[in-house]
Amino acid sequence: MPQDLANATPELAYVVLLFALFVVPRVLQRWRLPSAITSFVLGGVAGIGFGLFSHDPTIHLLSTFGIVSLFLFAGLEVDGFGSALRIRYLLLHLAIRVVTLAGATVVLARLFILDLRPASLLALALLTPSAGFILDAMNGFGLTPEETAWIRSKAIASELLALLGLFVVLQSTTAERFATSTLLLAGIVVVLPPVFRLFATRIAPYAPKSEFAFLLMMALVAAYATRRLGVYYLVGAFLVGVAARRFRQSLPAIASDRMLHAVEVFASFFAPFYFFRAGSELTREDLSWPAVWLGLAFVGVMVPLRIVALALLRRVTLGESIRVSLRIAVPMLPTLVFTLVLAGILRDRFGIGDPLFGALVVYALLTTLIPGFVFNAPTPEYSEPALPESAG
Repeated sequence: MPQDLANATPELAYVVLLFALFVVPRVLQRWRLPSAITSFVLGGVAGIGFGLFSHDPTIHLLSTFGIVSLFLFAGLEVDGFGSALRIRYLLLHLAIRVVTLAGATVVLARLFILDLRPASLLALALLTPSAGFILDAMNGFGLTPEETAWIRSKAIASELLALLGLFVVLQSTTAERFATSTLLLAGIVVVLPPVFRLFATRIAPYAPKSEFAFLLMMALVAAYATRRLGVYYLVGAFLVGVAARRFRQSLPAIASDRMLHAVEVFASFFAPFYFFRAGSELTREDLSWPAVWLGLAFVGVMVPLRIVALALLRRVTLGESIRVSLRIAVPMLPTLVFTLVLAGILRDRFGIGDPLFGALVVYALLTTLIPGFVFNAPTPEYSEPALPESAG
């Protein structure tokens, strides 16, 4: 059958792929397998096992829509961080993360004989939660509104710090490049508000229901712009989401709850292609036994460290019991998207070996599986969220 699919027309191959990506993951969710991981495994089977869809330009384009929509959704969720107590706590949390990342960078550099720049990216890959993934996945864990708010603010704050770190690391080859890239990125940040303002005053009144298309177009343009800067698509898409959120008063439709749901639905369609593509580009060497054992070692060390550090911080600052803090810490474990992105950067730009790349893949998959089993619930990420009912 796989060989027949390889010899089939492209149209039939894509039809079979669509069926596999949108039916098989839904079936397996009852066993607490996230659809993102199922899509990734399907990509690995197609690429490693049968040589299908590897480096396919159509899959590449659809996967770009997926990663852009994931980080656009995360940016749209940025809407302040709550009370003064929560802000103080988050600042302390970020300060501790900076120290933790610095310490992990030094340890990893010595352990794997890496320069500081790739060691820094490796530390980010192991310690950074994937906000866009977490924000949707936690809906199935039975968390209270207060717990959900804490997780949301922590995930977004951590990802903001990681995006800043990613930019600094990738652009710090020379002082000239760093200064130039900083100016260009600042230019994107400065240009976005006037563009949104122009759309709100000159276009939206005469083009009803065009907000969604405009938002996606801006996310794609900014994503490709930051990709050209060398900091990948996710930075530009995230910035557009943040900029759109600022215009909630003057252009309510652009950052409304309905728009959030629309972007989430868009991500539910295209995100599986990103994970499928990531899986299809694996090689047998990436999943060697040394890679698997190293990935398990990462899980054995980093997962308890991350859980204990967060639980102790909340115990000291908020007086919570460890049991209550675990309900915040465990949903923060998934690193799937961010780890896969950084693993690709480390392999393509810094030439890390197959075992280390494969270990990051194993680590990303396992950290993403843990919350569903701990909470005894499937993770319903990007599983066709319901749109809000229309007014009236």
